[in-house]
Amino acid sequence: MTATVDTPDTQSVPSRAAVVAALGVVFGDIGTSPLYALRESFGGAGAPILDRPDLLGVLSLILWSLILVISIKYLVFVLRADNEGEGGIIALVALLNPWKSKPGGGRYVLMILGLFGACLLYGDGTITPAISVLSAVEGLNVAAPGLDAFVIPLTLVILIVLFAVQRRGSNAIGRLFGPVMLVWFIVLALLGLRGIYLEPSVLAAFNPDYAIMFFAQNGLTGYLTLGAVFLVVTGGEALYADLGHFGISPIRRAWFLIVFPALILNYLGQGALLIHQPAAIQAPFFHLAPDWAALPLVLLATLATIIASQAVISGTFSLTRQAIRLNQLPRMRVIFTQAEESGQIYLPLVNWLLMAACLGLVLGFGSSDDLASAYGVAVSLDMVVTTLLAVAVARRFGWRPILAVSAGIFFVLVDSAFLGANLTKVPDGGWYALLLAGLIFILMWSWRAGRALLIKRLAKRATPQADFLQQIETDPPYRVPGTAVILTSYDTPCVPAALMHHMACTHVLHERIIFLTVVTADRPHVPANERLEFEELGMGAVRMYVHYGFSQPPNIPVALKLGEHVGIPIDTDSVIYMLGRETLIVRRDLHSLPYWQEWIFVWLARNAARATAYYRLPEERVLEIGLQVGL
Repeated sequence: MTATVDTPDTQSVPSRAAVVAALGVVFGDIGTSPLYALRESFGGAGAPILDRPDLLGVLSLILWSLILVISIKYLVFVLRADNEGEGGIIALVALLNPWKSKPGGGRYVLMILGLFGACLLYGDGTITPAISVLSAVEGLNVAAPGLDAFVIPLTLVILIVLFAVQRRGSNAIGRLFGPVMLVWFIVLALLGLRGIYLEPSVLAAFNPDYAIMFFAQNGLTGYLTLGAVFLVVTGGEALYADLGHFGISPIRRAWFLIVFPALILNYLGQGALLIHQPAAIQAPFFHLAPDWAALPLVLLATLATIIASQAVISGTFSLTRQAIRLNQLPRMRVIFTQAEESGQIYLPLVNWLLMAACLGLVLGFGSSDDLASAYGVAVSLDMVVTTLLAVAVARRFGWRPILAVSAGIFFVLVDSAFLGANLTKVPDGGWYALLLAGLIFILMWSWRAGRALLIKRLAKRATPQADFLQQIETDPPYRVPGTAVILTSYDTPCVPAALMHHMACTHVLHERIIFLTVVTADRPHVPANERLEFEELGMGAVRMYVHYGFSQPPNIPVALKLGEHVGIPIDTDSVIYMLGRETLIVRRDLHSLPYWQEWIFVWLARNAARATAYYRLPEERVLEIGLQVGL
């Protein structure tokens, strides 16, 4: 039986307001790429010569990368692969529904790729704030050369403040994100027009022949330049990940009406400036502005990069929570900064780890030029994975197989070209993102494998449901008034060893027993009318399943209040919640998992957040029963 309750209709956000809001959340990362992308294309050893043909060639690559990767691949194709309105690589993995597939199967392999792609986004979550804020503050080298010694300290201060205010939530400051970014994109367009006015012939870069000639004349050097050109599309994953916040229409309108024209104009303007002033390559973006506007532009750019960083940080919080809900990471402390907004969350541990990584990157690399070497490898590999997953789920959206496969092959080739060029960055810093992704993937793998082993061990000690009911019927314990909710993770009808141990010691049982299992669906949201599913077992026992989407915060007391709608009135103020608290012991004689992996799982389990806080249980009504479990 499934509970049915009425829920109010959700009012849609006005499209114009949503478009402006999307500018601050969705396009912050890609919108700040003009600060460093074109500069990096001609920087460092082995870069192409800064002459007119090569400049037009690079500009053509930039323009057509934005057109093919962002405008066509993401805006036309990938955004259509939504999971009930939610986007992002975790949503794509959930669409595959691989959790019950056999290891080694096609869907299982795609799941592993998807989870590794999610791990790669953590690298982006640390690099984006560091390179964005640092590149903006480096504008002081143009606006006030005497202050260049303060670039690194000021960057560190801004990052520390940015992470320190995360606890307050991004709702209040988020209201300013859209309007500020709207001003930013207007400034981008105006600066670009100023540059184009100097050299209108730069518009010839729209001709893809210049890109082809660039490859023909520069050979391997031209191909490797794609690693720098890729920086113009590094915010593409945010378009998809933030789909659930705004919907397809506002994102598409914001891109085609505001962001895309502004970026195109600014890159062309920088190119036009470099034709006349090649020496401006050290900071072409800031040299586009007149002298009197240099310092205000640095301030605006810094604010824009802070907004871009905030969006990436919030996205990392959401990604982590989704991974926790899908049992890929241990429970962590989650703080909801806005009671009425489940998406407004703060994860203290993730926040401080991100801050430490960002500060370490700024101190370790020292400049945005060097930091750019670490940027791009993770995102380009993640884009390849996203394309593969999107093709795998395309049939669920009614796409014709020929169209899906053809588009998939084309975009995989494009993404692979960028990936190949970025792999040359691995020795110079790209190793960082791969190392970080690898470490997080090992944690996920160890947690999932260890959790499966733990459930297997506990299942052996559990009592079949039928045996339990027969036991309390033939040898009834003393029944005390009230309701006891026993949390269990078993899919099979078993009674946890914790309850049997408690009953054996006390010979006491509550009048009503609810065996409750929290089920995470392969979709982001489960409506309230599908929240509860229950079965009367007799002898005062009920088996209940509480369903949540992977983007929803679990709250068991609130879910239990829905029981009155289906004939199971529950006084949540008098309920006793019974939990098993396992003490894990690594035993070499069992030979279940590699020894190192068991130790990682035990360490993660000991440092995981308590179930009491995670499921919002009132601490004064929780009874924990300890068990020792050998792994």
